[in-house]
Order: sequence, then structure tokens, then C-alpha cells
Amino acid sequence: MNSIAKASPRRQSVIKDLSLAPYGHKKLEWVQQFMPVLNILRQEFEETQPLANKTIACCLHLEAKTGYLLQTLKGAGADVIACASNPLSTQDDVVAALVDSGITVYAIHGESTEEYERFLSMMLDCQPDAIIDDGADVVTTLHKDRPEQAKKIIGGCEETTTGIVRLKSMDQDQALQFPMMAVNDAYMKHLFDNRYGTGQSVWDGINRTTNLVAAGKDVVVVGYGWCGKGVSMRARGLGARVIVTEIDPIKANEAIMDGFRVMPMAEAARRGDIFVTVTGNVNVIRKEHMEIMKDNAIMANAGHFDVEISKGDLSALAVSSRVLKNNIEEFVMADGRRLYLLAEGRLVNLAAGDGHPAEVMDLSFSLQALSLLYVIQNRECLGNHVYNVPAEIDQRVARLKLQADGVQIDELTGEQEAYLASWDTNL
Repeated sequence: MNSIAKASPRRQSVIKDLSLAPYGHKKLEWVQQFMPVLNILRQEFEETQPLANKTIACCLHLEAKTGYLLQTLKGAGADVIACASNPLSTQDDVVAALVDSGITVYAIHGESTEEYERFLSMMLDCQPDAIIDDGADVVTTLHKDRPEQAKKIIGGCEETTTGIVRLKSMDQDQALQFPMMAVNDAYMKHLFDNRYGTGQSVWDGINRTTNLVAAGKDVVVVGYGWCGKGVSMRARGLGARVIVTEIDPIKANEAIMDGFRVMPMAEAARRGDIFVTVTGNVNVIRKEHMEIMKDNAIMANAGHFDVEISKGDLSALAVSSRVLKNNIEEFVMADGRRLYLLAEGRLVNLAAGDGHPAEVMDLSFSLQALSLLYVIQNRECLGNHVYNVPAEIDQRVARLKLQADGVQIDELTGEQEAYLASWDTNL
């Protein structure tokens, strides 16, 4: 792979091509116009420098919105180092622009697993004080391979459902060596990012890649968490007939009440034209499902890791395979059926699209920035656990968004506050 090194005052970045920076700067300029909350915070941070003398390591999807978060952290005084959380979501022009603006990056679009691990290690070699993670790979690497370094980390934030599941398991096993903020579970995050962001960006990626109509097709959404709700809602809006598969009886009932059909995957596999996995679990579409799928069935994943669709089973069942076009691989079964996998089973909204809309990521990344400050400023009060984002941070982001949009809302009167605070309704 052709990569270049870019010198910085203390270290070298490893990227594809620094000459791509002008294109990346234009992308960053575009998204900045639609991220008003982060703009407000950046202006505040540049005045107060709350991250001065701190080195922040970020393992994230390196595209324009994330790039603007990194620039905001740098504006707050931080020395920022980044690597990619997914090899196919990296945008080399954005990476070049970040390096050009003084941020250290180790990432190349399409990097191998070996390069991914090496770049993550190079980032940790920079001895960060705190981290922002996406999938908990940085946290788990620190704990498994660098336990002494893990003890020196102030703390960090986690962006994804998948990552928080891993972190909570570590917390339960009393293995966690520093506090982590569960940014994904913040109300302003999962309501908007997971539902509206995932809902739109997944279909942006699928439609851009396939150039096929969704209307009239049977779309199977595997998992009805907040991401599944968004994918299902947007599929219906495109005219698809939506089928939901679930393991949680409460979520299954919710999907039914929302107007969707619910059935086991063993039945849905026969019906679906397009399958979208959003569970965070492994092998939710596997051999027995692929054996009964329709000819021309399309599979896409919107979970963090490329493990939800069993690529091993797909390859084993196929008598031949080929890449038909970018991000579409065809697998021909022994009976002649053709099954299609999008974006190598990786996050279809980022590997085959540009990710969530800027206005949505404005909220998520504002939560990230404020949560990172919180864990750094309150380290002495925090144990080595996974923490929910404080309600006041959630509320602040919500109010800043309303302020940016010019929207005003009511406030409780003194009488109403007293009424809600009292158990005696006669007072």
C-alpha cells in the first residue's frame, strides 16, 4: 500500500497522500456549517483551553464530521492523535486535511488488519492521557496488551452500543482500569444519532451502492433497538414492506405496535429482498438462513463489527464469487441463486456512504467533547466503572441545539416546581 509519512513537531503521521488535503478541507468546511452546537463549544474551548497539556487518542471513523470533532479538541488545547475504527470508513482526503491542520493521524482507507493493529499501537505509543473510542478496541488493547499503560489513563468516552457492551462486561468482571463515559447511552445520542442518523445513513449507503428501488420490496431489519427503529422507519418511508426479527419480547411487541411484521429469522430469510443487521451480535445471519434466501437477496450490516453476517458461511456455501461493482460482492450458490453482500459486511452507512448527517453528529460529538471534559475534570471522584453521561450535559446539548435553531420553550413556574416537588397535592 502506498503511504507517506508527514512530519510533525514530535512525530510522523502515516496517511495515503498529503496532497489530498485541499479536498478534505472543503469537506470539513461544509460540515462545519451544519454543526452549530459544536461551533459554540469550539469557540468556548478556544477561549478557556480546557484540554491544554493533554494528549487525546481517538479511534473513530475518520470522515468529515469526526474530523471536525478532532479539530474542536485541538482548539481546546489538546494534542490530538487519531487512528481509524474501520478501514473502509476512512476518507483519505479528510485525513490529509487533519494532518495539515496539526493533528497526528495513522490511517489509510482500506488498510489491512495488520495495519489497523499497527496504527492503533502507534497511537498508543504517543502516551495519551485520555481516549475517545468507537467499539472499545483501544480500551481492550490497553487492558490486554498494555496493562501498565492502562493504569495511567485518566479515562475516556465510548461512542457505540457494541463498545459499551464490551465495557460493561469488563466493568462487571472488575477488569476496567479507568472510568469510561457511555456516550452512546446519552438520551440526546440514542434518540437522534441511533434512530434518525442510522435510519437515514443506512439507506443512503444502500441506495447509493445498489441504485435499486426500496419501494415494494420486503426489507428484513434484524434487531429493533434504536438503530433498528430508525432503519425500519426509513424503510417504510421509502415504500418497503418491513419485517423485524428480535430476541427481546418487549422490543418485538414494540415493533408490532409500530406497525411492522415480526417473525423468526428462519421465516424472514425466505421472504426478504434486503436484509439489514443492527444487533451488535455475531452470526445473526448464517448458513441456515442463506440456504433458503431468495435469488438476488441483498445483505447489509449496520452494526459496528463485520461479524453479524457470517462471511465464512457465505463463502463456504458459494460455488463462485466476484465483485460486481464497488461495495457489491456476488456469491453464487450451488442451485444457481445469487446472494449479494454490501461493503464486505462492514458498516454500510460509512463503508458505502458518508455516515450520519452533519446535524445529527453535531449532537453526538458535542456530547463526546463535553463528556471527555467531565471525566478529565472529575477523575478523582470517579471509580473505574462505566458511567452514564450526566443529565446536565444531555440537557446542555439539547438547549444549545434549540438555541442554534432559534427555538424557545417554556419553563416551569415557581408554583409548578413546588407542585412537582411535593407529595402533598393540597399544598
